[in-house]
Amino acid sequence: MKKVMQWGFGAMGSGIVKLMLERKGIELVGVVDIREELQGKDVGELLGLGRKIGVTVSNDPAEILKSKKPDITMLATGSFVDETLDQVKLILENGSNCISTAEEMAYPWKSHPQQSKELDELARKNQVSLLGTGVNPGFVLDLLIIALTGVCGHVEKIKAARINDLSPFGPTVMKTQGVGTTVEEFEAGLKNGTIVGHIGFQQSIAMIADALGWELDEIVEKREAIVSKTHRETPHVVVEPGMVAGCRHLGYGIMNGKVVIELEHPQQIHPEIENIKTGDYITIEGDNPVHVANQPEIAGGKGTINVCVNMIPHVLNARPGLLTMLDLPVPHPFKSL
Repeated sequence: MKKVMQWGFGAMGSGIVKLMLERKGIELVGVVDIREELQGKDVGELLGLGRKIGVTVSNDPAEILKSKKPDITMLATGSFVDETLDQVKLILENGSNCISTAEEMAYPWKSHPQQSKELDELARKNQVSLLGTGVNPGFVLDLLIIALTGVCGHVEKIKAARINDLSPFGPTVMKTQGVGTTVEEFEAGLKNGTIVGHIGFQQSIAMIADALGWELDEIVEKREAIVSKTHRETPHVVVEPGMVAGCRHLGYGIMNGKVVIELEHPQQIHPEIENIKTGDYITIEGDNPVHVANQPEIAGGKGTINVCVNMIPHVLNARPGLLTMLDLPVPHPFKSL
């Protein structure tokens, strides 16, 4: 039986807990969240299981780490390396392995070299492993692409797109994607950092390039407003014609002055209203070309939850240090640890 702590009990964290409770060999020993309205409440009741499981929400991760000594901690509190850095350090210092949903943690060696070195050394010192993963980055626009190059003798260019529907998401995601703004507000948001689009192109492109042995000149990103031609509405936002329905985010890996990796991730609410089909599309140009299309897109939230849980046995059995999806076996469901 392996002891697990969940840090962050939002949409991703609560989903991770619910799935872990279905797997044999996992003992949930603690759940951490900062929201006052959750403190002291039983996790089973919060998940709607209709029963108590004997674990209540706390806002004291250090106490749980010290008293319960979890074998692994699932961290779902933020997207960026810097905002989760102290949390990861606390986990590693207490001898707990860690799987983080932070997009920038999926492949931070190029984007955050100093922090990566520090975390790698800390993990090695405490004989534990750290992995950042999710559906994207972590799987669709990097690991899956890399796996598909396995049938190629050489690769000339990679082009991939993930077209998805933002409608199921809440107000925070709507704001970071610029949904419901005017075009002028969208442009202003890009400049002041309130609108970010997709987080993870730096990591995905670097992961692909390193796997193929490509030395990139630079990674370039571009964000464009998706302007609606029709009325669109979700429980959290209303978009009228001429307003922004989402963000088209592009990332380019450039080598020897040429684009060799091109990733596209347009995210908007109700794309079907304007006859846009969601999906994941991968094209690999080389001696043995690959063309893969999946419709509709792999569900983002569920995909992240499943990938994180499916990687638990691999991280527990891994060498110490800061790892990436390239360092570990491919994820797959398991019934028992």
